[in-house]
Amino acid sequence: MRLLGKLVLPLALLLGAPALSFAKEPPAIPADLGTYLTKAEPGSGWKIEDSKDFGIAKVWRLKLTSQVWQGITWTHDLLIVRPPDAPTGKMLLLNEGGSASEQKAMYAALLAGKIKAPVALLLGVPNQPLFDGKREDDLIAETFVRFLDSGDSSWPLLFPMVKSVVKAMDSLQEFGKQEWGGPVEKFIVGGGSKRGWTTWLTAANDPRVMAITPMVIDVLNMRDQLTHQQKSLGGPSEEISPYTKRGLVPIPDTPRANQLWSMVDPWTYRERFTMPKLIVLGNNDPYWSTDALNLYWDALPGEKYISYSPNAGHDLTERDAGGRKLSPDRAINNVSAFVRHQLTGKPLPKLAWKHGSRADGSLELTITADPAPREARLWYARSETRDFRKSRWESLPIKIKDGEPIIANGPKPDKGFIAYYADLGYQIDDLPQWLCTQLRVVGADGE
Repeated sequence: MRLLGKLVLPLALLLGAPALSFAKEPPAIPADLGTYLTKAEPGSGWKIEDSKDFGIAKVWRLKLTSQVWQGITWTHDLLIVRPPDAPTGKMLLLNEGGSASEQKAMYAALLAGKIKAPVALLLGVPNQPLFDGKREDDLIAETFVRFLDSGDSSWPLLFPMVKSVVKAMDSLQEFGKQEWGGPVEKFIVGGGSKRGWTTWLTAANDPRVMAITPMVIDVLNMRDQLTHQQKSLGGPSEEISPYTKRGLVPIPDTPRANQLWSMVDPWTYRERFTMPKLIVLGNNDPYWSTDALNLYWDALPGEKYISYSPNAGHDLTERDAGGRKLSPDRAINNVSAFVRHQLTGKPLPKLAWKHGSRADGSLELTITADPAPREARLWYARSETRDFRKSRWESLPIKIKDGEPIIANGPKPDKGFIAYYADLGYQIDDLPQWLCTQLRVVGADGE
């Protein structure tokens, strides 16, 4: 799960799903993560390394020590950007890998300008390389294996990753009192891939998180996801090979393996996700099945929204038919619009949808929206199999009639499969925003 360089964020609300998910009694919440997060860290702390004007905003660079994990001290760069006169009671906090750079400061400043509020960028999540040069998923897999071997529940790398974000929030509150005359009270937390995984787990365990933007981590309900991958992709995605080659996938049916995946799967904590959520996904992400979200969407409580980026992979950057990268503006604007809604308290549109079929077998998607969007599009892709990761997504405009449901129609595939969903265009102040429905995969046989 690679570092996400760019960000994306649209919305869509509940109801009417192409139901791949199914009701289950949630398992008991494991105490292990909460125990790790409350463990005292006497060496943690922060200091201001430098600060400077960055365009019309001001940027601070902090050095944060979050914890000592398995005898290793974790340190991080923490970049903070505040536009002039922006209120400071709420802010966007993104967690990423790497270290401070001018490019990352520019990115944070861009977002801060769009949302008109402070932005913090926590870096070095996780601290790496470790254990003979391992990074990213190879490093996570190594820590999972060490837990299975030892039974020491502090081993899974997601635990110190979450604690890094928790300690960043602690530091930002202290920093706010010192530099801005008042603490930051609430945070909108986001991150991509394993940093999105971290976002989910942080939100489940810290009441200061008021909203979340987890990106390209379309794998909640992990056991069922891997079964679905087998059906859709013909086996586990090659992108998760760090886990398959260590014997972690398929998930062994042992008490300790069950404990591991229960501790780290956000699905376990789903009843806690009552805050607004924007789930950000690329339609061509090679890690996940195209319709993976349908295995957990219905079980998420509270406000929830979907951002699909067509013809975009794990980096959320759209590509043209020749594979050339296009502008990331759609993603950045959708993220910013979602955050702006949370900061201002302006309600998001209320959306509901239902996928279905007509008597002639053609496909139908019916949407209700309050308020009505400025425009709407039907996105669709074709594939010989249920694997759409290399398919090209095309769009058609959908007519909008005042006071009536929005109805999109498409042909039933005469062979192979078709996937389809809709997005609706809105505007919040100067920011365009696209809110998506769930997508549905339909085969020539109707299944």
